[in-house]
Amino acid sequence: MKLTTSRSIRYPHGILAGTALLVACADEAPVAPKAPQAPMQLSTSSTTEVARFVATIRRVTSRYHDLQAALDDGFVFLHDCETRAEEGAVGIIFGHPGRVGDGIADPEAPDALIYEPRLTGSPRLVGVELAVPVEAPDDAPPTFLGHTFQREDEFGVFALHVWVWRRNPAGLFAVVNPSVSCEAGDRR
Repeated sequence: MKLTTSRSIRYPHGILAGTALLVACADEAPVAPKAPQAPMQLSTSSTTEVARFVATIRRVTSRYHDLQAALDDGFVFLHDCETRAEEGAVGIIFGHPGRVGDGIADPEAPDALIYEPRLTGSPRLVGVELAVPVEAPDDAPPTFLGHTFQREDEFGVFALHVWVWRRNPAGLFAVVNPSVSCEAGDRR
């Protein structure tokens, strides 16, 4: 699944596109039912879609538990761990310059990685961030799987945090994660 700046979603492997084509052409098929067909509606919050989305992100980011692997793949430090008063931590953000701002939010190629600092050793990978550029001051934020991106004016993007490596009591797509700490301690 990809979200582009035109706010459309592209699905990998053409599975849903092929299904949509079959549904759209069904009234011309010799065995098609004669009943009127409602337009195809994709459930943007289906548990199956979210599970596939999370599995994809976990698969493509598992090697980034080693921060050096992320750095070797072109991710760069964007900002230190941030705690928002009475909400929780966002974490340390490493972004990929070739992806942030390219207009595509793709779970196969996340725009940024979210890490939690630790007292000893490298930071711990806790989530990812998908981002698309803000094109105009009055742009409405896009949605993905039924969740609205937040506006991050300091970076000129709409972003969606996805906490795939650390359970978040506030929700998988919440802006902050109360289970993450900016303190340098290891919170197992």
